[in-house]
Amino acid sequence: MNRINSLVLLALALLAPFLLAGCTSTPPRAEAGLHLYALDCGSIEVLDVSVFHPGIDKGKPKLLTNSCYLIVHPKGTLLWDAGLPDALVKTPEGMLVYEIFRFKVSHPLGPQLQQIGYPAETIQYLGISHLHGDHVGNVNLLPKATLLMQKEEYAAGFGAEPGKYGFDPSGYGSLRGNPVQQLQGDHDVFGDGTVVIKRTLGHTPGHQALFVKLRHSGNILLSGDLVHFTDNWTHKRVPGFNFDQAQSIKTMNEVAQFLKDNHAQLWIQHDLEQNTSIKHAPAYYD
Repeated sequence: MNRINSLVLLALALLAPFLLAGCTSTPPRAEAGLHLYALDCGSIEVLDVSVFHPGIDKGKPKLLTNSCYLIVHPKGTLLWDAGLPDALVKTPEGMLVYEIFRFKVSHPLGPQLQQIGYPAETIQYLGISHLHGDHVGNVNLLPKATLLMQKEEYAAGFGAEPGKYGFDPSGYGSLRGNPVQQLQGDHDVFGDGTVVIKRTLGHTPGHQALFVKLRHSGNILLSGDLVHFTDNWTHKRVPGFNFDQAQSIKTMNEVAQFLKDNHAQLWIQHDLEQNTSIKHAPAYYD
């Protein structure tokens, strides 16, 4: 009997790692390499879409999505944009802003990051395309991440008149405590050309986009608010509330050439129709 008990105990000891692995609650993580996760960061009901192209579709509504992205690189992690505040999940009817936009959140960002194995507090870099409220809603989840932002955007957002640019510091005030790297142009985040912040001025004083080079999925440019939906990109139309109209068009033309030169896709972060064809976390692109 003692010999049988000993054999049973030995078998259990050998099987323990496998049994535990089957019961673990640790979220799945991507294998080593460069990966891009698309995340659901809310929705925006636009009650009058003509604000995005003055004189066209006056009074017509349009539904936009709101996207964030996690980039996982062998040298670190970068969250691109922080979406609408997770707290909005408690307001199912949404929040009306400027009597034109209704913001809603159904899937909080924090739990999404936890699910794929990269809790917000562990992320090393925070790249914000610009400081409008639908892109900074969860920056407070990443107090230790190094903020990567164009110097003009930082100056406008933390200067004397942030409201002049449509910025509300109450939504991103925690960023004052983050380590920050103020940029003066394009920036190669990990030093190997695979994740590059592109200076794309016009929508705001220091707007930026993110270029990602993936081995299997190809080259992708994450738009920020360079453009809000495909029709405006096709016709190079600019919202009436952009900081610099002429610069916006110039930047769009430059980006069109950049996409052609680099055989890259443009992922428009607010385009609901395009977004439905993009797989979301926990799936990823590599």
